[in-house]
Amino acid sequence: MKKTFIYLSVLILTLSSCGEYNKLLKSQDPDLKYSYAKKYFNMKKYVKSATLLEDIVQYFRGREEAEESLYILAQSYYGQKDYVTASEYFKNYYTTYPKGEFAELARFYGAYGLYLDSPDPRLDQTQTYESINQFLMYLEYYPQSEHAKEAQNILFELQEKLAYKEYLAARLYYNIGTYMGNNYRACVITADNALKSYPDTKYREELTYLKISSKYELAIVSIDERLQGRYRDVVDEYYNYMNEFPEGKYVKQVKKFFDYANNKIEKNY
Repeated sequence: MKKTFIYLSVLILTLSSCGEYNKLLKSQDPDLKYSYAKKYFNMKKYVKSATLLEDIVQYFRGREEAEESLYILAQSYYGQKDYVTASEYFKNYYTTYPKGEFAELARFYGAYGLYLDSPDPRLDQTQTYESINQFLMYLEYYPQSEHAKEAQNILFELQEKLAYKEYLAARLYYNIGTYMGNNYRACVITADNALKSYPDTKYREELTYLKISSKYELAIVSIDERLQGRYRDVVDEYYNYMNEFPEGKYVKQVKKFFDYANNKIEKNY
């Protein structure tokens, strides 16, 4: 009996709540909707708060509630983990109210939401680039903010993700090799661009190794008139690698590349 009573009580409260919300949706009173939107937001019922605010946020333009209602709408989507929509509303807020009460938080959460939504490195990284751009703007506006250090750390993390994506692409070109064309050249270009764009990446040694490995393979399949130039490229890359990674993981292998290429060069003289 006790369990039945509790169940019925919960059911009645749920139905009552649903009835209340449905009446609010039909209401023509924006102030009433706003008061309940804030109530639902504080209760973490973000779908309800966002739905109510979508109906009235335009109504509040020019009114005292306009700024806060737009920010709460953005946070309501953020609470739903709809970070793309949230970011758009955060951007709308700090564009409309560049010196508003919530401008700093809007810039931070707009960038942070896109960071949380940043996809696997193997997928399209449009949101990663946008998150980076928004964090850079945040740091430009608020370099001394309490969130500045966190923003900088996230920037490094996102850049590492992009570097890893380039590393995966370079490695794929290398593994494909001469299948349907010569992919070693594409590997060299991809690795080189990654090293220039992300000079401090933890994948620097791997990218450098892919460069010398690809140049060695290019020399192996080269036509005669390009052969000596490509062997010299291998020798140059060997010195680049050894200068930067004298105790690196691939020292033995790059030494083999060097010995082979250097021997070919010496035989030509």
